[in-house]
Amino acid sequence: MLFRTFEGFVDPLKHEAPSRPPEKLASFVWHYAKPFRWLFVATICTSIVIAFLEVFAFERIGHLIDLATQSGPDTFFDEHRGELIVVLLLIGALWPLLHLADELSLLQGIMGNMPMSIRWRGHRYLLRQSQSFFADEFAGRISTKLMQTALGVRETAVKITNLGVWGLVYFGSAFALFFAADWRLAVPLGIWLVLYFAAGRYFLPKLAAISKRQSDDRSVLTGRIVDAYTNISTVKLFSTGPAEDAYAREGMRRMLGSVYPQMRLATQLSMTLHTLNGMMIAATLGLGLALWANPAAGLSIGAVAFASTLALRLQGISHYFLWEVANLFENIGMAQDGMETLTRPLTVTDQSGNKLAAKKGEIVFDDVTFHYGKDRHVIDDLSFSIRPGEKVGLVGRSGAGKSTIVNLLLRLHDVEGGRVLIDGQNVAEVTQDSLRSQIGVVTQDTSLMHRSIRENIAYGRPEASEEEILAAAKKAEAWDFIQDLEDNKGRRGLDAHVGERGVKLSGGQRQRIAIARVILKDAPILILDEATSALDSEVEAAVQGRMDELMAGKTVIAIAHRLSTIAAMDRLIILDKGEIIEEGRHDELVAAGGLYASLWQRQSGGFIAGADAEPELEDA
Repeated sequence: MLFRTFEGFVDPLKHEAPSRPPEKLASFVWHYAKPFRWLFVATICTSIVIAFLEVFAFERIGHLIDLATQSGPDTFFDEHRGELIVVLLLIGALWPLLHLADELSLLQGIMGNMPMSIRWRGHRYLLRQSQSFFADEFAGRISTKLMQTALGVRETAVKITNLGVWGLVYFGSAFALFFAADWRLAVPLGIWLVLYFAAGRYFLPKLAAISKRQSDDRSVLTGRIVDAYTNISTVKLFSTGPAEDAYAREGMRRMLGSVYPQMRLATQLSMTLHTLNGMMIAATLGLGLALWANPAAGLSIGAVAFASTLALRLQGISHYFLWEVANLFENIGMAQDGMETLTRPLTVTDQSGNKLAAKKGEIVFDDVTFHYGKDRHVIDDLSFSIRPGEKVGLVGRSGAGKSTIVNLLLRLHDVEGGRVLIDGQNVAEVTQDSLRSQIGVVTQDTSLMHRSIRENIAYGRPEASEEEILAAAKKAEAWDFIQDLEDNKGRRGLDAHVGERGVKLSGGQRQRIAIARVILKDAPILILDEATSALDSEVEAAVQGRMDELMAGKTVIAIAHRLSTIAAMDRLIILDKGEIIEEGRHDELVAAGGLYASLWQRQSGGFIAGADAEPELEDA
């Protein structure tokens, strides 16, 4: 019950609107630490009391030694039993209780919950980044930065608030009690403190800089390794194992370039501390005994015992404290490195909370201009409309702008000029989720989640019943092969997992799962981008028979290089360099003898012959 109370003090998975973190380090840390502020206050208070109590205990022990020396064994317990009991209770009872309170706040309340809270909030924000954001980074690198940043921010907050306060109180109270016992005993400690903080000032910034570099090197290395694992089929097919070895080795060698300097600095710092601590202990013990041996100095043996034992304790504490501070700088480096990823602004954002109501499915492109934010021609002043329920095929060579039109309709990018309307509603003025919930998409490169077949089919409608999922699988001609599936954990049929990106399935099987997913989603607008290209002829013929049922009553945009698959559309729009150059039905366009007729003639059941490469899609 006690554990659960502290574990539940802050909900790490609280559902709230994702927000962009601040770009300044202190504000960035506070952004994630704020929900845990009262737990941090509790650990600060307990740390202060614990630090003072530990130093005070050494002083009380020295005082008891003096009392024992003065009283002798026969009368000590009778004369000083009360003081002895107080000291024993402080050490044996109060000290553990304070540690319990501190660790409940720290371990149960903060250490587990805070990084999970950071990952939850950071993940939700990153999911809302544009596709171009993910196209510019390794997926493994992004996930590593998120995981590392969560730990870096937590450790930074914990060490500054908990360790920092504890260290200042501990060293400050030690110096004060040394001085109170005899100011001369404080001289070695004072000199040691000056040299100790000078060493920290010299070494710690160097360690911080190298740690930040190492954090970036680590995420690069992780990204390279994950990239190879994610594309293992390509690695195998092209026999590029040695090349991938070299690629990973280069990343590891780069990381060693920051590991070795870090370890050198660590050794230098450690030896500096050992030297300073040895000199401080020797000076304190030697000076204390010299003063005690001189009756005129008036120093008691209890003061010598207190100073010597505390000096020995400080030897261990100093190593711990400075290494923790070094670790703090390393974590600050990780937090700063992660900030560069987590604080990037969203390039496509909801301008309002309005939801799209697509009852008819009319699509209008009104003087749309888009260049991917660069000085190159993609789409200029493009206008066309698609009537509710109309089936339209987009045709053109690579680079004509077909995929760009689809991406703008889905608002994966914002237009740079003009408007895209669905049933008279500007897609830029409705929420992205409501927009995409009204559009079903089947692409050529179908990617499935590493989850069960059931979860993949129901991805667009998680609340769908088992009967609806089964019906969608059958309509997509997928049920026959689904029944025979079994993964390496013995899960069968709809429960079988498909592997990363659906690697355990063939291309045609993945495509049929994707079609089943869209059938189940049942959105009023349907986009088919080479939807049947991965299917063999027999299965394609069976699926094509179902496509009419799938498209019934929907507004459809179809893209296909194999023109025979879209020749029966209500209308074909022929694009070239972002402009509409022809428009009409298949037979009308063939008779017109234009670009479409040329493309049709050059095909013999194959594909559109080449042209200039399509502009690199930043959202792909």
